[in-house]
Amino acid sequence: MTKSLADLLFATGMDASDDEVMIIDDTGSVTRAQLTAIAEDVAAALVAADLRAGSPIAVRLDDGWPVVAALFGVWHADCVYVPVNPRLTDDETTRLYADVEPVATLEADGAAVRVKRTEYERAPHDRDVALIQMTSGTTGRPKPVLLRHTGVLDLMDGVLRKIRGKASASAEPRPPMPNLIPVSLSLWAGLYNVLFAFRVGAPAVIMNGFTTTRFADLVARYLIKSTVLPPAAMTMLTDDPAIDDLAPLRFVRSITAPLSPLQARRFHDKFGVSVLNSYGQTELGGEIIGWNAADSRTFGQSKLGAVGRPHEDVRVRVDTESGELQVRTPAIGAGGAGDQGLSDRMTSDGWFRTGDIGRVDDDGFVWLDGRVSDMINRGGLKVFPNEVEEVLLLAPSVADVAVAGLPDERLGEVPVAFIVPKTGAPLDTIALDRLCRDHLAPYKVPVAYEPIATLPRNEVGKVLRRELTTE
Repeated sequence: MTKSLADLLFATGMDASDDEVMIIDDTGSVTRAQLTAIAEDVAAALVAADLRAGSPIAVRLDDGWPVVAALFGVWHADCVYVPVNPRLTDDETTRLYADVEPVATLEADGAAVRVKRTEYERAPHDRDVALIQMTSGTTGRPKPVLLRHTGVLDLMDGVLRKIRGKASASAEPRPPMPNLIPVSLSLWAGLYNVLFAFRVGAPAVIMNGFTTTRFADLVARYLIKSTVLPPAAMTMLTDDPAIDDLAPLRFVRSITAPLSPLQARRFHDKFGVSVLNSYGQTELGGEIIGWNAADSRTFGQSKLGAVGRPHEDVRVRVDTESGELQVRTPAIGAGGAGDQGLSDRMTSDGWFRTGDIGRVDDDGFVWLDGRVSDMINRGGLKVFPNEVEEVLLLAPSVADVAVAGLPDERLGEVPVAFIVPKTGAPLDTIALDRLCRDHLAPYKVPVAYEPIATLPRNEVGKVLRRELTTE
């Protein structure tokens, strides 16, 4: 088995064809030959710039197939890819560069890509480091994490074995379905799903910006039966009255953020599409826990809300004192992961602390209760914001909501609900309080309901609670 992600393009195998379509985006389709040629040009430009193997290269390009060519070009030159969202402000970009210290950038220059040296000179990373990705920054300043070729490939193959289940080796092979990518390629979730498509020999259909109508059109045009979606995109589709059919879509795998049972049920009820939850973190290189179709058939709605069961070679335990989930993966074992920027998240016996509070049931399904950092300690009683938010979303006047803990002299913290009302709907705080008291223990009921025009979210839709509590 190959141990370099670059080989997903360059080690084509006996059956690969130069005319094979690898990428489809708003500009058209790109063949293997075209993608390989541009990637080789990028690699040659990096070599000509006298960049050493292992050098971090910042890539700031708009979504589309040139991002994929740059990705493989960086790897073909044995360098390290650093995705940079072109929508970042100058200040945000400056902070990212200070953390990562890229020795060069790749930027668009008309139809070509140019290499530009930076002020940074740093020791190169070892050649197994594929990519440096920043964490989501929902609880603090984003941090750089090193992702490795070998670790990502091992995780990817574990997911594949889980999805395929016990399919017969003698079964007639079918041509792979295109892999629809509905998230930005400046995110690891977007890049990972492009790589996943190449791993199974499927073309990647890249959305240049998510809209509900565009998504529905691509599903119908390319006969997509299974895809990935962030929870925020599922909610947009559910709430759009113009979208009432997503045929032939049958399965959606939730990515980038925890999916609430309520939103999963709403999406399923409207479109008849099974929602397969999953769990992973940027720090872990991708998905490590999830559902497959066999699990869905066996357990149906009885496990709605669980993120799934651990993939092959992934181990999960729950800390008996804090309730925090801790994991081991092929990339993170007893030796620790200090060189990946994760040393502060490792236990003394080599387990990764996820920062999520959860449990594992008798059937091996993992359930999440919330983030350690988001949990509200109200006089010693635990309040998980997502549980309160689920109740408030039942109110017909609530379009969006986030619950956060505010300091309290007597109790330490108390929950406050920040609510985006639906257009034209009055905010009836008495009715909201009654709703919460009907469904929640008294200590979980918010002490206040604050109207807000919009919730602060990062680019994958996660609420930045710290901004709510510092305003």
